Amino acid sequence: QVQLVESGGGSVHSGGSLRLSCAASGFTFKKYALQWFRQGVGKERELVAAIGTLSSDTIYADSVKGRFTIFRDDVVNTVYLQMNSLQPEDTAMYYCNAVHGSEIYRGQGTQVSVSS
Repeated sequence: QVQLVESGGGSVHSGGSLRLSCAASGFTFKKYALQWFRQGVGKERELVAAIGTLSSDTIYADSVKGRFTIFRDDVVNTVYLQMNSLQPEDTAMYYCNAVHGSEIYRGQGTQVSVSS
C-alpha cells in the first residue's frame, strides 16, 4: 500500500522555522523525484520545491529561494522541507508528491500557519 505521510506543520510567528517531513512507503522511494506543493485559502496550488533522484538536483519557487531547503534521505524513505524566515504569506497546506514517469503519489498534507 502506497503511503505518503506529511508531518511537522504547525503555527509559528513571523521569522520562525519549521521542518516538514514526508515519510513514504509502498514503493521504491529512491527512484522517485519528490515535490513539495502548497495551497493557501483562496489561492492556487504552488510548487514550492522539488528534488530529483540525485540530491543535487533541486528547484525552488522564487518566493522561497534562500529560505527553504528540500532534501531527501533514501535510507529512511523521507523527504524534508526546512523552512526558515517564515512569513505570513507562507501560510498554507503543504503537500508532498512522489513522481516517477506517469506515476504520481500524493500525501494528505500538513498545515502551516504563520502569524505576524
